[in-house]
Amino acid sequence: MTADPTALEREIEETRERLAGTIDQLLHRASPKTIVGREVWTIKAHYVDVETGAPRTDNILKSVGVVAGVVAAFVLVRKLTS
Repeated sequence: MTADPTALEREIEETRERLAGTIDQLLHRASPKTIVGREVWTIKAHYVDVETGAPRTDNILKSVGVVAGVVAAFVLVRKLTS
């Protein structure tokens, strides 16, 4: 089977371009700046409703409760050990 060299060269060039685009996308997704941005957005979305912009008080109160519990535990342990 004989392939047209021009068609083969064109196909190779198209494949190279697709691979270059894929590599660029992977580099962008794996860059530290992009990763940090995604994580910040995820955390914000946990505390603020993305659609309305209203704070999610239930999640905020849960987090405050956890922090208060940890602080209380540290204070209690410190009093018991001193």
